Amino acid sequence: MDLSADFLEPRWYAAYTCANHEKRVAEQLGLRSVEHFLPTYKTIRRWKDRRVHLQMPLFPGYVFVRLALVDRLSVLRVPSVVRLVGINGHPSALPNSEIAALKKCLACDLRVEPHPYLITGMRVRIAAGALAGYEGILVRRKGHVRVVISIELVKKSAAVEVDASELVPVYGHPRILRAEARGWVRDDKR
Repeated sequence: MDLSADFLEPRWYAAYTCANHEKRVAEQLGLRSVEHFLPTYKTIRRWKDRRVHLQMPLFPGYVFVRLALVDRLSVLRVPSVVRLVGINGHPSALPNSEIAALKKCLACDLRVEPHPYLITGMRVRIAAGALAGYEGILVRRKGHVRVVISIELVKKSAAVEVDASELVPVYGHPRILRAEARGWVRDDKR
């Protein structure tokens, strides 16, 4: 049996889980010595009589695992894991840069929160600061500038607040070219 290097090389994959079972799946993966990553964020939930501080999954329904595809059964046998996300039933590896960007955001203790996956918007590169070199989509919310970092395979995104002076547009990107052609890109700073 001829196994390709891609099949034997450990890569990051998205494991799709049952609803609200992300933390249980992460615990089980840890017990089975499977490298995993469950990004979480802090939030405050208000009930009638109190406020509660919670750690919630940044991408509900997903836990990221790093493994060689030959070892995928060690993940698929975990209770509440539905499948490894992919195309036509074949798991698709995530770019290391997407996982690295998420880990860096969380390690730097930046304010990170879930954000709807965006298709339109200007793609920017962070030129300075803790996240220098990472790319995402620029959005504005409540007077603050944020960069949306996306995990393309699972169609999930997270927004991280950044200083506008640290951003540069990624020219030549198809979205930028379409925006320029439509007159949406302006040089003025607002």
